[in-house]
Amino acid sequence: IWEGRKVCGGLAGSRPPGNMLLLKKQTEDISSVYEIREKLGSGAFSEVVLAQERGSSHLVALKCIPKKTLRGKEALVENEIAVLRRVSHPNIVALEDVHESPSHLYLAMELVTGGELFDRIMERGSYTEKDASHLVGQVLGAVSYLHSLGIVHRDLKPENLLYATPFEDSKIMVSDFGLSKIQTGNVLGTACGTPGYVAPELLEQKPYGKAVDVWALGVISYILLCGYPPFYDESDPELFSQILRASYEFDSPFWDDISESAKDFIRHLLERDPQKRFTCQQALQHLWISGDAAFDKDILGSVSEQIQKNFARTHWKRAFNATSFLRHIRKLGQGPESEEASGRRMARHSHPGLGSGQPPKW
Repeated sequence: IWEGRKVCGGLAGSRPPGNMLLLKKQTEDISSVYEIREKLGSGAFSEVVLAQERGSSHLVALKCIPKKTLRGKEALVENEIAVLRRVSHPNIVALEDVHESPSHLYLAMELVTGGELFDRIMERGSYTEKDASHLVGQVLGAVSYLHSLGIVHRDLKPENLLYATPFEDSKIMVSDFGLSKIQTGNVLGTACGTPGYVAPELLEQKPYGKAVDVWALGVISYILLCGYPPFYDESDPELFSQILRASYEFDSPFWDDISESAKDFIRHLLERDPQKRFTCQQALQHLWISGDAAFDKDILGSVSEQIQKNFARTHWKRAFNATSFLRHIRKLGQGPESEEASGRRMARHSHPGLGSGQPPKW
């Protein structure tokens, strides 16, 4: 069970091949290497602190992982290290060093200081489709690079997109490779991700590959243009049912001022069939990204209002019981949805409240 309704079920993840288990610098006490400044945040089984390298002014984000919390999760962390060691891209947070003490594992990450994607949108003076297109283009470039290395991120979502600096012209960075997998064949088999961003083939527990990242980018692109998610339900089985049917709409009035090109782009990313779904390269060539098709109209007012309603910090704190995900996986032999879910599908086909012009609250 992961924080923020992140789930990982199905086939067990395998350890990275032996040649990917990388050397770690041994230290008795990390404070001999870094001066710890302040806590930046915490995750499922780690804490991130601001640290300054002793003998220099260099700052890093130090991910501190107690070894006692790693029992049974060693493969996840070794996988994250193996992935990050292979990666070097201007829009991907870099792993600079790895240290190990008797009690902890420490990952020294490139420090990014610009904050999270949604927070920055809320602080802007204006925001247009062109801005959204530029953001998505940067993330597509980074993910396309990962795919060229045979790496599937598997957990792309807004919280994992950070700005490098606080300045207005800052680039966006992809972070958090905790669930990434180096794809050695054509497919992967472990069902992982965060439910609202998870592709249909992953929910069906079919073998899957790079197309799951493109789907997640489709969800992110949708949110960037209206401020609420394409798939949503308080009931996890119904949420899964919507995703499995790729059931979403461009609701009025929220999409009335958005270009047809943007909608066409999203349709190609939120394509139910992974074989027909755009690749990153195809998405980069779409005119909404590569051309002048994105509108210049300021949409900050409506988008920031919806982000505030749907992605307020407290809404992410709702605990997610992974049993509903696993129950869904087990029921696959009987078809993707129960009679109850099927009945609900007939009763409603969109987000609660949208009929009255109000998007849902998370």
